[in-house]
Amino acid sequence: MATVNDVVLIYLEDAPVSFARVESILPDAKKDWYHIKLLMLQIPLQVVTWILKDDYINGHQFNMNGKPMRIEKVECPVEELALSNLKKPSSKEKSEKDNPKKKKAAKIISFSDLKKNDGPESG
Repeated sequence: MATVNDVVLIYLEDAPVSFARVESILPDAKKDWYHIKLLMLQIPLQVVTWILKDDYINGHQFNMNGKPMRIEKVECPVEELALSNLKKPSSKEKSEKDNPKKKKAAKIISFSDLKKNDGPESG
């Protein structure tokens, strides 16, 4: 169920139309109905309050002005490190790491020289 401060995606006729942040969920006089206040994340910002059953807040489809709608809580995707993509250093890379004298010196380019020559040095 979406709760306060959750971001939800609003669908109209099975097409996503807008994101919103849940500002508050207050009980209605009717049992299992709630006033859900949403900050529509669009320009200009707009605040709306819908009266929905708890099932609708949980993602079940409902109708508004005769059109099917639903809200879905947005979850941040989990980024997993692919262990297969992590390569182990070769013996050559290990020896270069252990002996910094064998490393090739980096070339330093001065910004002031670039400005004088109107471009980077070739070669």
